Amino acid sequence: MEGSVKAAHGEVLQGTLDLIGLKTLEAMGLLHGYGVAQRIQQVSKDLLKLNQGTLYPALLRLKQRGLVRSK
Repeated sequence: MEGSVKAAHGEVLQGTLDLIGLKTLEAMGLLHGYGVAQRIQQVSKDLLKLNQGTLYPALLRLKQRGLVRSK
């Protein structure tokens, strides 16, 4: 039971981060990953400080789902 709770919690966090990243790109337009992280940190008044290991997998998930493009 404990493992399923942890998995569900992780999925919620992933989905939330994906949505935050997507909404940031929607609001700001074209940005690179560092710019997305900086904007999220700015808007959250430094409550959310995302590192590459957290943000880039979220951006990759969005790209794989066809929600964002990269070049």
